[in-house]
Amino acid sequence: MEKLYVQEPVSAGIILSYKCTSECKHCMYGCSPRWKADWISENDLQRILTQLSDKIQPSPLGQNRIGINYGLHFTGGEPFLNFELLVKATEMANKLGIPSTFVETNSFWCTDDETTGEKFIRLRDSGLDGILISVNPFILDQVPFERTERAIRIGREIFGGNTIVYQEVFHGQFARLGIKSTLSFEECSRIDPGGLMRAELLLMGRAVYKLSHLYRRFPARQFFGESCRDELTRGWHIHVDNCCNYMTGYCGGISLGDGGDIRSILQGIDLSERPILNALVTNLENLLEFSFQQFDYEEHEEGYISKCHLCLDVRKHIAQKTDQFKELRPREFYYHFE
Repeated sequence: MEKLYVQEPVSAGIILSYKCTSECKHCMYGCSPRWKADWISENDLQRILTQLSDKIQPSPLGQNRIGINYGLHFTGGEPFLNFELLVKATEMANKLGIPSTFVETNSFWCTDDETTGEKFIRLRDSGLDGILISVNPFILDQVPFERTERAIRIGREIFGGNTIVYQEVFHGQFARLGIKSTLSFEECSRIDPGGLMRAELLLMGRAVYKLSHLYRRFPARQFFGESCRDELTRGWHIHVDNCCNYMTGYCGGISLGDGGDIRSILQGIDLSERPILNALVTNLENLLEFSFQQFDYEEHEEGYISKCHLCLDVRKHIAQKTDQFKELRPREFYYHFE
């Protein structure tokens, strides 16, 4: 295969920064307080949003309605760490006519009703259609639940039905337990041993290191013959980060090119210049063999819980040794998992 052709994006997320107030055990993008606060520039935002403006499809419910995998969302990291940039991004998207826009938040900042309401109203008046509030045992581990409940209550007052609680099952459970502050992930798991099964957890990112003890492991050969081609070429729910890396399939740390020049990406990606990407879209065995021969990677005797675990561990090993591969971006991504 000489070129990789990806589908035109129909829904997208803009990662304003990887910096976050939390360091969740399941985070696919390794976000944490330890990241540099390298916020996306307004120039890059304008380039990216302009490229996406004629591609993003609205929610099936309408141009001004939102859905988890529809439209455009602003995310991180935690977008509310730079509220003025979030407002500016909202205004840009609104001027470009991008449909079904919303922001994701962990609600850390919702310390009182007045501040929460003021910020939601300002975003709504700037053109934001809705909000997604994250609720799960990983957030509860670090954000007081009373702040989450405040975000939900006031969010529904301001955005109405365009307030998504992700996931409602955990919101109901935590409310019934009368939780107001934080509750450790370990204690939450003790109270509800089956809760993790409802968390819609993808076995990639930080989860493969922090939660791997909860899953069965397999030798690397279990994943030979598999590839990541479908994930890396799909057009729904792509992400562009603060460094303009264009990422598909929730695959953090794999850049397909400049998210401010999506037209060039859609014309085909030259795989001769991206040997790791070439291996990923053909056979994971090729990636492992490449890492053995070129970078002395050693297969873990205890095995891997998913093909994403194998892929990330190999990529991390390589990225920490060299910055020569432009598909392994941002490089800092590979230092935030253990």
